[in-house]
Amino acid sequence: MKQRAAFTNTIALQIEEFTPTFEAQVGPELAAVFAREQEDLRRAGPPAGIAQPGDRLPDAPLYDSDGRRTRLREVLGAAAAIIVFYRGSWCPYCSIALRTYQRELRPVVEAFGTRLIAISPQVPRVSVTAAREEGLHVALYSDEGNALAAHLGIVTVPSPESMRARAVLGIDVAGSNMDHTTAIPFPTVVVADATGTIRLIDVRVDYTTRTETCDIIDALIAL
Repeated sequence: MKQRAAFTNTIALQIEEFTPTFEAQVGPELAAVFAREQEDLRRAGPPAGIAQPGDRLPDAPLYDSDGRRTRLREVLGAAAAIIVFYRGSWCPYCSIALRTYQRELRPVVEAFGTRLIAISPQVPRVSVTAAREEGLHVALYSDEGNALAAHLGIVTVPSPESMRARAVLGIDVAGSNMDHTTAIPFPTVVVADATGTIRLIDVRVDYTTRTETCDIIDALIAL
């Protein structure tokens, strides 16, 4: 409870404050498209086959910020890990979450000796350029073709209607992804112990909600 009380500016509160401004910027027609998308995602719920606590993380290939191929096991080593799957740098809700995790989890990561990484299907240079503009210093990795996300059962494909709406805003999801498709992960936070065993996996089908920092810290304390 003490950990929870420390964070008053929750991600949920930040998103609640951000959403009216975003809707005003994009206009009522596009805002309605995104609202329908969010409602459809909530109605459909989590997909079948999502990884569960107790499962082992697969040793999937990843690409670092310089575009070098590596593997998840090499990235994590023998440390416990917080792995944040985000849709892409084009997603403002992802940016809010990542900025919060960077600010609030950095001292925790240092205290616990834990790795904190963020993974998207984007081309590395796209992720890095956007991160610099956002002032993000979280270690970024690219999951080509959502290979790791698919192992965890958290891949989704946005509706054609929502993709057309994003195109109006100049967002090219396929163009920024390594495999040139529109497949993306559901926003997900995984906490794994030093053996690579999943202890927490929180999948958010509605991308306007995110795992709160206090829940991540609780999972770390429980390791």
